[in-house]
Order: sequence, then C-alpha cells, then structure tokens
Amino acid sequence: MQLIFYSGKECHLCDLADALLAQVTSSYDIEVTKMDVKSEHQLFHLYGARIPVIKREDNQKELGWPFDLQQLKEFLN
Repeated sequence: MQLIFYSGKECHLCDLADALLAQVTSSYDIEVTKMDVKSEHQLFHLYGARIPVIKREDNQKELGWPFDLQQLKEFLN
C-alpha cells in the first residue's frame, strides 16, 4: 500500500501523526511518501490548514488529524 503523508516542518501534530505511522508500518506492507505542503503552492492551498493528512494512493481516501492508532488501523484496512 502506498500512502502520502502531507505534513510541514516544525509541525508538532505532524510529529505525533508520524509516530503513529511508525507504529503500523511494520505490521502492514506500506510505503510512505512524505510531502511538505510548503513545497508546492497547490499542496499548501489544499492541505496547509489541515495537516497532518494521510492519503491512500489506491482509493484516494484521506485521514486528517486528529486521529488515534485505532482510527489509523481502520483507515488502512
């Protein structure tokens, strides 16, 4: 499964979401691509106020903050 992790530098909430992702990546076959929303104007427009956001490449569904470990696991199943 391929995920895009939309985040930003010096984002405390992004750090929390990244830690949750780290807990599940060993249990799932996951490839995570981290995208800094400030790297592109369009990304910042779409996600700047909502980060952190995790997006599945297979079905285009998104999981936005706040979420916990259980919600992340449900999102991945």
